[in-house]
Amino acid sequence: MKPALEISGFSVAYGKVEALHEADLRVEQGSIVTVIGPNGAGKTTLLSALIGLLPARGAVRYNGADISGLEVEARVAAGMCLVPERRELFGELRVEDNLLLGGFSRIRSGARDVRADLEIIYHRFPRLKERRTQLAGTLSGGERQMLALGRALMAKPRLLMLDEPSLGLAPLIVRDIFRIIADLKSTGVSILLVEQNARAALQVADYGYVLETSQIVLEGAAADLAANPRVIESYLGLSGRSEAPAL
Repeated sequence: MKPALEISGFSVAYGKVEALHEADLRVEQGSIVTVIGPNGAGKTTLLSALIGLLPARGAVRYNGADISGLEVEARVAAGMCLVPERRELFGELRVEDNLLLGGFSRIRSGARDVRADLEIIYHRFPRLKERRTQLAGTLSGGERQMLALGRALMAKPRLLMLDEPSLGLAPLIVRDIFRIIADLKSTGVSILLVEQNARAALQVADYGYVLETSQIVLEGAAADLAANPRVIESYLGLSGRSEAPAL
């Protein structure tokens, strides 16, 4: 089975400043792969370039096909979906309208199961069903993240890319969001998770990469990275070996 995503020699520059240098990364089908690292390391740049928002050099293969020359719309139509750091919801529209917009391309193509999928989203996120007539702009931070995830799932993605899903959320809400992300694996979707909360990310991921100052400096099975002294000291805290799991 071909990987869901494979990049090699992937580089992105802002003018003369290289934000991502010669990155090699692979996401197996149905797996959760995380990229952890500090602010400014190039994590968001990586996702923006993968979805086609930024020009990049290097090879990008999605389900075995070269997509280097595809525009954003074509990548989305092929099943790639990015949930951005700021969620980018339509605050003056109802929760349900935001969800239906996630399935707009399917509606336009004549798909008949969109309403059924909406009910599946409501089953997965009961709070969204409770808030379905509420304006998205009035939701709490955790509810907004749930809505962003639900809207993305309405597009039926094959590769879901998440940019800092825990950003700005209270610890208890972070646990809920990461439980949801772990559960999404059972749907068969492949997930590329960019996250500063290294502890939570490594607990749900199968494989991980550490990105520092534009370069991937470590990679390995998530459990191995969580036990790596360098990762413990830099991202998990010196007591990382003995602390109870966050999730």
